[in-house]
Amino acid sequence: MDKENSLGIVKTLHVTFKDEFFLESGRMLSPVTIAYETYGTLNSDKSNAILVCHALTGSAHAAGYSSNDENSKGWWNEMIGPNKPIDTNKYFVVCSNILGSCYGSTGPSSIDPYTGSRYALKFPVVTIRDMVKAQKKLLDYLGIEKLFCVAGGSLGGMQALEWSITYPEIVENSIIISAAGRITPMAMAFNTVGRYAIIKDPNWQEGNYYDKTAPKDGLAIARMAGHITYLSDASFNSKFGRRLGHQDSIFDFSSSFEVENYLRYNGYKFTERFDANSYLYLLKAMDIFDLSYGYGSYSEALKRLKANSLFIDFTTDFLFPAYQMDEMCDIMKTYGNKVERVTIDSDYGHDAFLLEFDDLSAVTFSFLEKAWRKKNV
Repeated sequence: MDKENSLGIVKTLHVTFKDEFFLESGRMLSPVTIAYETYGTLNSDKSNAILVCHALTGSAHAAGYSSNDENSKGWWNEMIGPNKPIDTNKYFVVCSNILGSCYGSTGPSSIDPYTGSRYALKFPVVTIRDMVKAQKKLLDYLGIEKLFCVAGGSLGGMQALEWSITYPEIVENSIIISAAGRITPMAMAFNTVGRYAIIKDPNWQEGNYYDKTAPKDGLAIARMAGHITYLSDASFNSKFGRRLGHQDSIFDFSSSFEVENYLRYNGYKFTERFDANSYLYLLKAMDIFDLSYGYGSYSEALKRLKANSLFIDFTTDFLFPAYQMDEMCDIMKTYGNKVERVTIDSDYGHDAFLLEFDDLSAVTFSFLEKAWRKKNV
Protein backbone atom coordinates (compact mmCIF):
# COMPACT_ATOMS: atom_id res chain seq x y z
CA MET A 1 0.00 0.00 0.00
CA ASP A 2 1.52 3.30 -1.15
CA LYS A 3 1.53 5.81 1.69
CA GLU A 4 4.01 8.33 0.31
CA ASN A 5 2.97 11.80 1.52
CA SER A 6 0.17 10.06 3.39
CA LEU A 7 -1.21 10.36 6.88
CA GLY A 8 -0.96 6.59 7.27
CA ILE A 9 -3.56 4.80 9.37
CA VAL A 10 -6.17 7.07 10.95
CA LYS A 11 -8.96 6.30 13.37
CA THR A 12 -12.48 7.70 13.37
CA LEU A 13 -13.30 9.19 16.78
CA HIS A 14 -16.68 9.81 18.41
CA VAL A 15 -17.98 12.33 20.91
CA THR A 16 -21.45 12.30 22.48
CA PHE A 17 -23.17 15.47 23.69
CA LYS A 18 -25.82 14.72 26.29
CA ASP A 19 -27.39 18.16 26.54
CA GLU A 20 -30.50 19.06 24.55
CA PHE A 21 -29.76 19.87 20.92
CA PHE A 22 -32.54 21.98 19.41
CA LEU A 23 -33.11 21.77 15.68
CA GLU A 24 -34.27 24.38 13.20
CA SER A 25 -37.65 22.63 13.06
CA GLY A 26 -38.19 23.17 16.79
CA ARG A 27 -37.61 19.48 17.54
CA MET A 28 -34.94 18.32 19.97
CA LEU A 29 -32.36 15.54 19.96
CA SER A 30 -30.53 14.16 22.98
CA PRO A 31 -27.98 12.72 23.09
CA VAL A 32 -26.16 13.59 19.86
CA THR A 33 -23.08 11.65 18.74
CA ILE A 34 -20.66 13.08 16.17
CA ALA A 35 -18.09 10.92 14.36
CA TYR A 36 -14.96 12.80 13.30
CA GLU A 37 -11.34 12.53 12.24
CA THR A 38 -8.48 14.99 12.65
CA TYR A 39 -5.20 15.30 10.76
CA GLY A 40 -2.14 17.34 11.62
CA THR A 41 -1.51 19.29 14.83
CA LEU A 42 -3.38 22.25 16.29
CA ASN A 43 -0.84 25.02 16.84
CA SER A 44 -0.35 26.83 20.16
CA ASP A 45 -2.66 29.75 19.37
CA LYS A 46 -5.19 27.46 17.63
CA SER A 47 -5.09 29.54 14.46
CA ASN A 48 -4.46 26.79 11.88
CA ALA A 49 -7.73 24.85 11.95
CA ILE A 50 -9.46 23.88 8.69
CA LEU A 51 -12.88 22.24 8.68
CA VAL A 52 -13.51 20.00 5.67
CA CYS A 53 -17.17 19.18 4.99
CA HIS A 54 -18.17 16.04 3.10
CA ALA A 55 -20.76 15.61 0.37
CA LEU A 56 -24.10 13.76 0.40
CA THR A 57 -22.97 10.22 1.16
CA GLY A 58 -19.47 10.91 2.44
CA SER A 59 -18.06 10.27 5.88
CA ALA A 60 -15.60 11.67 8.40
CA HIS A 61 -12.88 9.60 6.71
CA ALA A 62 -11.51 12.29 4.41
CA ALA A 63 -7.82 11.36 4.34
CA GLY A 64 -5.31 8.66 5.17
CA TYR A 65 -6.21 4.98 5.47
CA SER A 66 -8.95 3.80 7.80
CA SER A 67 -8.01 1.82 10.91
CA ASN A 68 -11.05 -0.36 10.11
CA ASP A 69 -9.83 -1.15 6.60
CA GLU A 70 -6.25 -0.36 5.63
CA ASN A 71 -7.23 -0.34 1.95
CA SER A 72 -9.90 2.30 2.55
CA LYS A 73 -8.45 5.60 1.36
CA GLY A 74 -10.10 8.85 2.47
CA TRP A 75 -12.50 10.43 0.00
CA TRP A 76 -10.26 13.56 -0.35
CA ASN A 77 -6.93 11.83 0.29
CA GLU A 78 -5.35 13.51 -2.72
CA MET A 79 -6.09 16.91 -1.22
CA ILE A 80 -5.27 16.42 2.49
CA GLY A 81 -1.96 15.30 3.94
CA PRO A 82 1.73 16.18 4.28
CA ASN A 83 2.85 18.46 1.41
CA LYS A 84 -0.57 18.29 -0.22
CA PRO A 85 -2.80 21.31 -1.00
CA ILE A 86 -4.33 21.15 2.48
CA ASP A 87 -0.96 20.55 4.09
CA THR A 88 -1.12 18.77 7.45
CA ASN A 89 2.44 19.90 8.16
CA LYS A 90 0.88 23.36 8.46
CA TYR A 91 -2.83 22.94 9.16
CA PHE A 92 -4.97 21.06 11.67
CA VAL A 93 -7.79 19.50 9.67
CA VAL A 94 -11.14 18.32 11.06
CA CYS A 95 -13.78 16.36 9.17
CA SER A 96 -17.00 15.19 10.83
CA ASN A 97 -19.82 12.97 9.66
CA ILE A 98 -22.95 15.07 9.27
CA LEU A 99 -26.02 14.77 11.46
CA GLY A 100 -28.55 12.40 9.85
CA SER A 101 -25.93 10.25 8.13
CA CYS A 102 -25.09 6.63 8.92
CA TYR A 103 -21.32 6.72 9.41
CA GLY A 104 -21.20 7.17 13.14
CA SER A 105 -23.11 10.40 13.75
CA THR A 106 -26.66 10.36 15.07
CA GLY A 107 -29.18 9.57 12.35
CA PRO A 108 -32.32 7.54 11.65
CA SER A 109 -30.46 4.23 12.07
CA SER A 110 -29.31 5.26 15.57
CA ILE A 111 -30.98 3.97 18.73
CA ASP A 112 -33.64 6.25 20.20
CA PRO A 113 -32.78 6.26 23.92
CA TYR A 114 -36.44 6.71 24.86
CA THR A 115 -37.66 3.59 23.04
CA GLY A 116 -34.55 1.41 22.78
CA SER A 117 -35.32 0.93 19.07
CA ARG A 118 -33.98 2.60 15.94
CA TYR A 119 -35.32 6.06 15.29
CA ALA A 120 -36.33 5.25 11.71
CA LEU A 121 -38.89 7.92 10.66
CA LYS A 122 -39.23 9.14 14.25
CA PHE A 123 -35.92 10.86 13.64
CA PRO A 124 -36.60 14.57 13.10
CA VAL A 125 -35.92 16.25 9.78
CA VAL A 126 -32.53 17.95 9.99
CA THR A 127 -31.27 20.89 7.96
CA ILE A 128 -27.83 21.93 6.79
CA ARG A 129 -27.95 24.63 9.45
CA ASP A 130 -28.51 21.87 12.04
CA MET A 131 -25.51 19.97 10.65
CA VAL A 132 -23.36 23.09 10.97
CA LYS A 133 -24.57 23.71 14.55
CA ALA A 134 -23.53 20.14 15.41
CA GLN A 135 -20.10 20.77 13.86
CA LYS A 136 -19.84 23.95 15.96
CA LYS A 137 -20.40 21.85 19.10
CA LEU A 138 -17.58 19.58 17.97
CA LEU A 139 -15.22 22.49 17.42
CA ASP A 140 -16.11 23.88 20.86
CA TYR A 141 -15.29 20.46 22.31
CA LEU A 142 -11.92 20.53 20.49
CA GLY A 143 -11.21 24.02 21.81
CA ILE A 144 -11.27 25.68 18.38
CA GLU A 145 -12.67 29.21 18.43
CA LYS A 146 -11.66 30.30 14.93
CA LEU A 147 -11.49 28.52 11.59
CA PHE A 148 -8.68 29.49 9.29
CA CYS A 149 -10.78 27.93 6.56
CA VAL A 150 -13.89 25.86 5.93
CA ALA A 151 -13.99 23.89 2.67
CA GLY A 152 -16.27 21.45 0.92
CA GLY A 153 -17.82 20.32 -2.34
CA SER A 154 -21.46 19.75 -3.27
CA LEU A 155 -23.43 19.30 -0.02
CA GLY A 156 -20.10 20.00 1.69
CA GLY A 157 -19.92 23.32 -0.16
CA MET A 158 -23.43 24.14 1.04
CA GLN A 159 -22.23 23.51 4.60
CA ALA A 160 -19.25 25.81 3.98
CA LEU A 161 -21.67 28.52 2.83
CA GLU A 162 -23.86 28.01 5.89
CA TRP A 163 -20.83 28.16 8.17
CA SER A 164 -19.70 31.45 6.61
CA ILE A 165 -23.14 33.04 7.04
CA THR A 166 -24.19 31.62 10.42
CA TYR A 167 -20.77 32.16 12.04
CA PRO A 168 -19.14 35.03 10.07
CA GLU A 169 -17.03 35.99 13.09
CA ILE A 170 -15.47 32.51 13.21
CA VAL A 171 -14.69 31.73 9.54
CA GLU A 172 -11.69 33.58 8.11
CA ASN A 173 -11.60 31.88 4.68
CA SER A 174 -13.96 29.62 2.79
CA ILE A 175 -13.63 27.34 -0.24
CA ILE A 176 -16.99 26.55 -1.81
CA ILE A 177 -16.84 23.96 -4.59
CA SER A 178 -19.64 22.83 -6.93
CA ALA A 179 -22.35 24.20 -4.66
CA ALA A 180 -25.06 26.82 -4.34
CA GLY A 181 -27.15 28.60 -1.73
CA ARG A 182 -30.19 26.62 -2.88
CA ILE A 183 -30.61 23.85 -5.42
CA THR A 184 -32.52 24.15 -8.68
CA PRO A 185 -36.00 22.68 -9.24
CA MET A 186 -34.36 20.24 -11.66
CA ALA A 187 -32.06 18.97 -8.90
CA MET A 188 -35.07 18.68 -6.60
CA ALA A 189 -36.82 16.66 -9.30
CA PHE A 190 -34.03 14.08 -9.37
CA ASN A 191 -34.13 13.93 -5.56
CA THR A 192 -37.88 13.34 -5.76
CA VAL A 193 -37.33 10.37 -8.06
CA GLY A 194 -34.82 9.00 -5.56
CA ARG A 195 -37.22 9.36 -2.64
CA TYR A 196 -40.08 7.72 -4.51
CA ALA A 197 -37.86 4.81 -5.50
CA ILE A 198 -37.11 4.14 -1.83
CA ILE A 199 -40.55 4.66 -0.30
CA LYS A 200 -42.24 2.56 -3.02
CA ASP A 201 -39.94 -0.39 -2.36
CA PRO A 202 -42.14 -2.99 -0.54
CA ASN A 203 -39.28 -3.68 1.88
CA TRP A 204 -39.11 -0.07 3.05
CA GLN A 205 -42.10 -0.63 5.38
CA GLU A 206 -42.53 3.02 6.35
CA GLY A 207 -38.87 3.09 7.36
CA ASN A 208 -39.13 0.16 9.77
CA TYR A 209 -36.95 -2.27 7.88
CA TYR A 210 -34.10 -2.54 10.39
CA ASP A 211 -33.26 -6.15 11.29
CA LYS A 212 -35.41 -7.14 8.31
CA THR A 213 -34.91 -7.14 4.54
CA ALA A 214 -33.61 -3.75 3.53
CA PRO A 215 -35.15 -1.82 0.59
CA LYS A 216 -32.16 -2.48 -1.65
CA ASP A 217 -33.98 -2.15 -4.97
CA GLY A 218 -35.38 1.26 -4.07
CA LEU A 219 -32.09 2.57 -2.72
CA ALA A 220 -30.18 1.25 -5.74
CA ILE A 221 -32.56 2.97 -8.16
CA ALA A 222 -32.32 6.19 -6.11
CA ARG A 223 -28.56 6.06 -6.38
CA MET A 224 -28.78 5.43 -10.12
CA ALA A 225 -30.82 8.62 -10.50
CA GLY A 226 -28.19 10.46 -8.47
CA HIS A 227 -25.33 9.10 -10.56
CA ILE A 228 -26.87 10.51 -13.72
CA THR A 229 -26.59 14.02 -12.25
CA TYR A 230 -23.00 13.50 -11.11
CA LEU A 231 -21.67 12.91 -14.64
CA SER A 232 -21.95 14.87 -17.88
CA ASP A 233 -22.88 14.19 -21.48
CA ALA A 234 -19.17 14.16 -22.37
CA SER A 235 -18.29 11.70 -19.59
CA PHE A 236 -21.16 9.38 -20.51
CA ASN A 237 -19.99 9.38 -24.12
CA SER A 238 -16.34 8.75 -23.30
CA LYS A 239 -17.06 6.10 -20.64
CA PHE A 240 -19.79 4.13 -22.40
CA GLY A 241 -20.85 5.46 -25.77
CA ARG A 242 -23.57 3.16 -27.09
CA ARG A 243 -21.55 0.02 -26.49
CA LEU A 244 -23.35 -3.15 -25.51
CA GLY A 245 -22.22 -4.88 -22.37
CA HIS A 246 -22.02 -8.17 -24.27
CA GLN A 247 -22.74 -9.48 -27.72
CA ASP A 248 -26.24 -10.88 -27.20
CA SER A 249 -29.12 -9.84 -29.39
CA ILE A 250 -30.44 -6.34 -28.72
CA PHE A 251 -33.97 -7.56 -29.39
CA ASP A 252 -34.68 -8.88 -25.89
CA PHE A 253 -34.30 -7.66 -22.32
CA SER A 254 -31.44 -9.95 -21.41
CA SER A 255 -28.97 -7.69 -23.19
CA SER A 256 -27.81 -4.38 -21.79
CA PHE A 257 -25.69 -1.41 -22.74
CA GLU A 258 -22.54 -0.65 -20.76
CA VAL A 259 -24.16 2.44 -19.25
CA GLU A 260 -26.92 0.20 -17.84
CA ASN A 261 -24.37 -2.13 -16.31
CA TYR A 262 -22.54 0.82 -14.77
CA LEU A 263 -25.65 2.26 -13.16
CA ARG A 264 -26.83 -1.14 -11.94
CA TYR A 265 -23.46 -2.06 -10.46
CA ASN A 266 -22.94 1.25 -8.68
CA GLY A 267 -26.54 1.41 -7.51
CA TYR A 268 -26.46 -1.98 -5.81
CA LYS A 269 -22.88 -1.53 -4.57
CA PHE A 270 -24.11 1.59 -2.78
CA THR A 271 -26.72 -0.42 -0.85
CA GLU A 272 -23.90 -2.34 0.85
CA ARG A 273 -22.63 0.79 2.59
CA PHE A 274 -25.48 3.26 3.05
CA ASP A 275 -28.77 3.41 4.92
CA ALA A 276 -31.93 4.09 2.90
CA ASN A 277 -33.53 6.27 5.58
CA SER A 278 -30.38 8.39 5.87
CA TYR A 279 -30.50 8.89 2.11
CA LEU A 280 -34.09 10.17 2.42
CA TYR A 281 -33.17 12.57 5.21
CA LEU A 282 -30.09 13.96 3.50
CA LEU A 283 -31.91 14.50 0.20
CA LYS A 284 -34.60 16.34 2.18
CA ALA A 285 -31.97 18.55 3.83
CA MET A 286 -30.54 19.37 0.42
CA ASP A 287 -33.98 20.25 -0.97
CA ILE A 288 -35.04 22.60 1.83
CA PHE A 289 -31.69 24.38 2.11
CA ASP A 290 -32.03 28.05 1.24
CA LEU A 291 -29.57 30.64 2.51
CA SER A 292 -32.29 33.28 2.65
CA TYR A 293 -34.24 31.50 5.43
CA GLY A 294 -34.23 33.72 8.49
CA TYR A 295 -32.58 36.68 6.73
CA GLY A 296 -35.40 38.07 4.61
CA SER A 297 -33.69 37.65 1.26
CA TYR A 298 -30.89 35.85 -0.54
CA SER A 299 -29.00 39.13 -0.81
CA GLU A 300 -29.24 39.86 2.93
CA ALA A 301 -27.98 36.38 3.73
CA LEU A 302 -24.93 36.69 1.47
CA LYS A 303 -24.23 40.14 2.90
CA ARG A 304 -23.30 38.38 6.14
CA LEU A 305 -20.50 36.40 4.47
CA LYS A 306 -17.31 38.19 5.49
CA ALA A 307 -14.76 35.41 4.88
CA ASN A 308 -12.22 35.67 2.10
CA SER A 309 -14.00 33.28 -0.27
CA LEU A 310 -12.99 31.06 -3.17
CA PHE A 311 -15.81 29.76 -5.36
CA ILE A 312 -14.88 26.88 -7.69
CA ASP A 313 -17.08 25.26 -10.30
CA PHE A 314 -16.59 22.97 -13.31
CA THR A 315 -17.68 23.59 -16.87
CA THR A 316 -19.85 20.48 -17.26
CA ASP A 317 -21.50 20.43 -13.83
CA PHE A 318 -25.10 19.47 -14.57
CA LEU A 319 -26.27 19.50 -10.94
CA PHE A 320 -24.99 22.96 -9.91
CA PRO A 321 -24.91 25.11 -13.06
CA ALA A 322 -22.51 28.05 -13.26
CA TYR A 323 -25.19 30.74 -13.08
CA GLN A 324 -25.83 29.83 -9.44
CA MET A 325 -22.28 30.72 -8.44
CA ASP A 326 -22.36 33.77 -10.70
CA GLU A 327 -25.42 35.01 -8.83
CA MET A 328 -23.81 34.55 -5.40
CA CYS A 329 -20.53 36.18 -6.42
CA ASP A 330 -22.28 39.14 -8.07
CA ILE A 331 -24.32 39.78 -4.92
CA MET A 332 -21.26 39.53 -2.67
CA LYS A 333 -19.25 41.93 -4.84
CA THR A 334 -21.95 44.60 -4.45
CA TYR A 335 -21.19 44.52 -0.72
CA GLY A 336 -17.44 44.66 -1.25
CA ASN A 337 -16.94 41.10 -0.04
CA LYS A 338 -13.66 39.38 -0.90
CA VAL A 339 -14.54 36.88 -3.63
CA GLU A 340 -12.37 34.83 -5.96
CA ARG A 341 -14.13 32.87 -8.71
CA VAL A 342 -12.50 30.00 -10.62
CA THR A 343 -14.02 27.77 -13.29
CA ILE A 344 -12.13 24.58 -14.11
CA ASP A 345 -12.55 23.00 -17.53
CA SER A 346 -13.55 19.36 -17.07
CA ASP A 347 -15.60 16.64 -18.74
CA TYR A 348 -16.29 14.89 -15.42
CA GLY A 349 -19.42 16.87 -14.53
CA HIS A 350 -20.36 17.35 -10.88
CA ASP A 351 -18.03 14.53 -9.81
CA ALA A 352 -15.06 16.64 -10.92
CA PHE A 353 -14.44 17.89 -7.36
CA LEU A 354 -13.58 14.29 -6.47
CA LEU A 355 -11.57 13.62 -9.65
CA GLU A 356 -9.91 16.74 -11.10
CA PHE A 357 -7.17 16.86 -8.51
CA ASP A 358 -4.44 18.49 -10.59
CA ASP A 359 -6.32 21.72 -11.28
CA LEU A 360 -8.25 21.68 -8.02
CA SER A 361 -5.03 21.15 -6.05
CA ALA A 362 -3.29 24.07 -7.73
CA VAL A 363 -6.16 26.48 -7.14
CA THR A 364 -6.70 25.36 -3.53
CA PHE A 365 -3.01 25.51 -2.65
CA SER A 366 -2.62 28.99 -4.12
CA PHE A 367 -5.65 30.34 -2.25
CA LEU A 368 -4.64 28.86 1.11
CA GLU A 369 -1.00 29.88 0.72
CA LYS A 370 -1.90 33.51 0.01
CA ALA A 371 -4.31 33.59 2.96
CA TRP A 372 -1.75 31.98 5.29
CA ARG A 373 1.01 34.41 4.31
CA LYS A 374 -1.30 37.37 4.78
CA LYS A 375 -2.33 36.08 8.19
CA ASN A 376 1.23 35.52 9.31
CA VAL A 377 2.93 38.66 7.96
